[in-house]
Amino acid sequence: MTAAVARRVRWPGERRFYIFMALALLATVVAGFSRSFFLRPWFPGHPSPPESIFYFHGAVFAAWYLLLVVQPSLIATGHFAWHRMLGRFGAALATAMLLLGCYVALVAAARPGGFIAVPLADMLLFGIFVSLAIAKRHVAQTHKRLMLLAAISLLVAAVARLPLPFMENGGPLAFFGVQDFLLVPLVVWDIATRRRLHAVTLWGGLLLIASQPLRLWLSGTEGWLSFAR
Repeated sequence: MTAAVARRVRWPGERRFYIFMALALLATVVAGFSRSFFLRPWFPGHPSPPESIFYFHGAVFAAWYLLLVVQPSLIATGHFAWHRMLGRFGAALATAMLLLGCYVALVAAARPGGFIAVPLADMLLFGIFVSLAIAKRHVAQTHKRLMLLAAISLLVAAVARLPLPFMENGGPLAFFGVQDFLLVPLVVWDIATRRRLHAVTLWGGLLLIASQPLRLWLSGTEGWLSFAR
């Protein structure tokens, strides 16, 4: 047995943190869309979108969160070549997500009572964070945080569908509040390991939080309503 094979894989605290966060976000997506997508056969009476494009959209978005778990795991186990190869796949997947996300937002908005400001804002933030993450892929600490923020920025739809009474009745305050709560572990991690917030955590987190009341306000303005119509 060679020394390389015999050597035990080491999982530093930082890698464990990012893998744990990725698993928590994936679990939120699965829980939120369990009744309408992942476990749909067991909930035949639960409302589900009639358009088949939403199920393809769900599969693509689920693949993104799964990739978020796999990528730090590959780094932790020393599979750097696989990490780089999947990174290129992830960039293509992110592009597909942006196109699909905007399209299904328009489809959903065309329904009676549909809305468009929140999902389009999600896609805008996701595009900003992912683009910066790709540009900063060689700056590990910046790249990791941007990828995490990109994943959190997409969670509004999943959080709003969590099968919890306070979520089903709480409205925007509830699901935006849970989304913001998912930033807390990153804030705690920065303070514990750096004694200060990383610039990405600070400014990216503020951008995400500030966008929430802004998109709600924008969605009620006459100019936006005219555009949406």
